[in-house]
Amino acid sequence: MKVGEDYIGISTPFYCYNEDGEFLIHKRSNNCRDEQGTWDFGGGKLEFGLTAEENVLKEISEEYGCTGLITKKLPYYTLFRNNNGKKTHWLALPFFVKVKKEEAKNNEPESIDEIKWVKLNNLPQPLHQGVKKALSLYEKEFKEIAGDL
Repeated sequence: MKVGEDYIGISTPFYCYNEDGEFLIHKRSNNCRDEQGTWDFGGGKLEFGLTAEENVLKEISEEYGCTGLITKKLPYYTLFRNNNGKKTHWLALPFFVKVKKEEAKNNEPESIDEIKWVKLNNLPQPLHQGVKKALSLYEKEFKEIAGDL
């Protein structure tokens, strides 16, 4: 059985940012489960035995090789997608996490082609469907962090 296809997947997306209001984003490699070649903030499926907060911090360490400070837990959202003809269903428990720019690196080169720090007005394309949904749902919160309010 496949998570998100045969049963609802639970993910913990995170939006890493630094003191300059930049966001850390990465390009998904061809080895990723879905949406290869799109730009994503980061996240992972919730692992058994971990709280959502523990899962987020574990994923940040795995993907970006750094620690972070959770600054805000956001309301959950549901993401329905069509992935190469297959319908998927995910429940997302998102967080804003502050990290130090100099500590972040590509810690998963097999699944991440590239990482970069960007301003909201300069996001690379194409964006992962979850990124588009988050930017729409939490526009005010993103702009507060970016200093655009």
